[in-house]
Amino acid sequence: MSIEEGAEGGWPGQSASRLDGVDRAIIAELLRDGRISMRTLAERVHVSRANVYARITRLMDDGVITGFTAEIAPHKAGLGTSAYVSVTIEQNSWRAVSARLKDTPYVEHFALVGGDYDVLVLVRTPDNVVLRHVVLERIQDIPGVRATRTWLVFEEARGRGVEWRA
Repeated sequence: MSIEEGAEGGWPGQSASRLDGVDRAIIAELLRDGRISMRTLAERVHVSRANVYARITRLMDDGVITGFTAEIAPHKAGLGTSAYVSVTIEQNSWRAVSARLKDTPYVEHFALVGGDYDVLVLVRTPDNVVLRHVVLERIQDIPGVRATRTWLVFEEARGRGVEWRA
């Protein structure tokens, strides 16, 4: 294999799975309605049900589709306070900090990022009292965490995202 080819014939550093138009159409329909029946999905993407089942299985096995979930309106579900918390960590502590953040209540999402901070955490809590507890007594107590900074979220909206249709 030459350096130009990379792994599995792709470009060097290319880690994304190759998706054809049908795969992309399936993903688009599932993102629009995760409860869609296989029959309806097959009709919408113009393939057989067997083909849809096989493709979804392959997309799951390849880690492209990682699960199916419901979207929740946080405020209506009792989580009226949302905040982004930037975290500065000690060098080489990411794995330990990540493991603790995974088990921290009210932490919805976190990512190792580049820039002025090391980790960005999305926290959703019932109120500011619980938010204070999560930030000051849970996140700041994690070994390896050096500092935090919290930004309250006043309003949220979804962006357009990726256009999955070919």
